[in-house]
Amino acid sequence: MLHEKDRSVQAAFWMIVSCVALSFLAAMGRLLGNYDVNPFQTVFCRLLFAFLVMMPMVLHAGINTVTTTQLKTYMLRSVSGITAMWTWFYAVTLIPIGEQTALSFLAPLFTTMGAALVLGEVVRIRRWLAIAVGFIGALIIIRPGIIDFTLGHFVAIASALAMGCSMLILKHLTRRDNPLIIVFISHLIMMPIALLPALYVWEWPVSEVWAILIATGPAAVVGHITMTKAYKLADASFVAGIDYARLPFAVLLGWIMFGELSDIWTWVGASIIFVSSLYVIRREMREPQQPHL
Repeated sequence: MLHEKDRSVQAAFWMIVSCVALSFLAAMGRLLGNYDVNPFQTVFCRLLFAFLVMMPMVLHAGINTVTTTQLKTYMLRSVSGITAMWTWFYAVTLIPIGEQTALSFLAPLFTTMGAALVLGEVVRIRRWLAIAVGFIGALIIIRPGIIDFTLGHFVAIASALAMGCSMLILKHLTRRDNPLIIVFISHLIMMPIALLPALYVWEWPVSEVWAILIATGPAAVVGHITMTKAYKLADASFVAGIDYARLPFAVLLGWIMFGELSDIWTWVGASIIFVSSLYVIRREMREPQQPHL
């Protein structure tokens, strides 16, 4: 039996590994954009190669374990998930990786809004204030009227919205199914959806582009499995605090690989978004017995 401190150390380790893997995934998406690879093609390849990486894990667990009674919910989760991926990979080709990563921290706030507006859950005034503060953080990053509000910023916010919807649906799926089965079934559904637009824009890549496309699969699987390990070992509020490490990793990769430098306002805005998101998560952790967020 692991001591609580040991569990926290292990959770921190796995979450940092996740942050590094997902930052590399963002950098690969940006690199593919530089090669003019369409995001539809990138998303299909990312799903395909992630699926191939997961297959041995599922076979080891037993293919008979791939069952669910929540197929309709999986369909909703797959639509929101693939929308998040399409917009995520598109946004990272348009704006610096640091800005895209910072705006992705809006996702938990959108999840809370969805719980109130779609599921009818009661969200009290302090959480609405936290959501408002988070959006002020987003405004600090994009500074409309001071710098141009570009298509990339809009797409990044749309990606965070789709990600928030996906997280909301995921909360319901985890009540009955384990993480590996959720990811595996979601990929089974998303791959055919992703294939159609990918075929429409498909251009046969050169060898170095193939290498990057293949690498997106393992990076995605490592990022999400290690994140799952972290959430199993420690409280969500603790793990969410470490998730902020995605920003410095993303900024570092953006600087090394693309010469991108995030200004101080990106860090200020990201910090405000993160603190407001962390508040929402901590409130949920403190009140598990109540039906409201």
